[in-house]
Amino acid sequence: MTTEPSAPPPASSGAPSALPVRRTQRPHRAAVLEDAVARAVLRFWRRRGWRSRVQPFTGYGTNGWVRVLARVVVAPPGTTAAQDAREAARPALRGWRSYLTVEVPHAVVTVTVGSVTHEVSADRGGYVDAVLPADLPPGRATVRVAAGDAAVAAPVLVLGPEPQVALLSDIDDTVMVTVLPRPLVAAWNALVLHENARRVVPGMAELYRRWGAAHPGAATFYLSTGAWNAAPALERFLARHGYPEGPLLLTDWGPTNAGWFRSGPEHKRTSLDRLMGELPQVRWVLVGDDGQHDPEVYRAAARTHPGRVAAIAIRQLTPAEQLLAHGTPVPENPAPAPGRPAASDPAAPDVPTVHGADGHELTVRLLDADLL
Repeated sequence: MTTEPSAPPPASSGAPSALPVRRTQRPHRAAVLEDAVARAVLRFWRRRGWRSRVQPFTGYGTNGWVRVLARVVVAPPGTTAAQDAREAARPALRGWRSYLTVEVPHAVVTVTVGSVTHEVSADRGGYVDAVLPADLPPGRATVRVAAGDAAVAAPVLVLGPEPQVALLSDIDDTVMVTVLPRPLVAAWNALVLHENARRVVPGMAELYRRWGAAHPGAATFYLSTGAWNAAPALERFLARHGYPEGPLLLTDWGPTNAGWFRSGPEHKRTSLDRLMGELPQVRWVLVGDDGQHDPEVYRAAARTHPGRVAAIAIRQLTPAEQLLAHGTPVPENPAPAPGRPAASDPAAPDVPTVHGADGHELTVRLLDADLL
């Protein structure tokens, strides 16, 4: 059971403002039930001596602030950071093992950035999502996140203030074949398959490495509707297949305060809007697939933020993959004809867009358009 992290207000005027989040005075009954079950499970394991530990995720930031991402869960007594690292590195785990976690709701956490320590609270799912003041040089850095006597170094990617370009990629059916979101197929892929049985989309890792070589030091972000529980497995998959490192921006598969399920497209829209606001010096190359809503989400981002999207690349699913993804053999949002906006998007901006069956074909299309 997980909940999507909700960023707290910035700790100083140097940090970006958080996007408005829909609040409700009365939590949805599904969230109330989930919270009650989570408390009971936590009490059960606490009585058996399980102690808090921190699971770090890769955050990001720029001049003056960083966004720190982590989760507080419990582990058997005597579990050390070295054992956590060995467990995280284990290959060939079945997907369901990623979801066997017990969160610590509303845990009080200390985050040390440089020489300054801040106290923040986790949310109802044990997630820490804090925007904090920072004076870190561009590049990769770490901050210290501690819950009680459990502490870890959480990685952060710091972008410089100069104008630059970055790549943002979807995961499911863009870099990894998952044929989501048909429920039974999604459950099989997420819960049953061994990690090393996941199939990579041909040519995509090579495309990203080539793009990185053409833009040395440029950042790569991964935006997905996948659950935060799967973050360690996704990081292992990306590393195993040679994709560049970068922050994962994931979501919740369980109840929220607003209802039984989260909206995947809404998560992508709000995450893109947030990145555009937080990192005004960055122009984005957006990569996704046409199995669901990526084309319309990306076009909307380009329309809402003129001049901020450098290019869009869309992987075209096969008819069989389209059928598994949403029940028909053709895309729900077909690509518009060259030079013409989508029928449902009359105000589509003039952003270079390419389409291809895999990374090899997208590479050729990007080269032909002088975008790579």
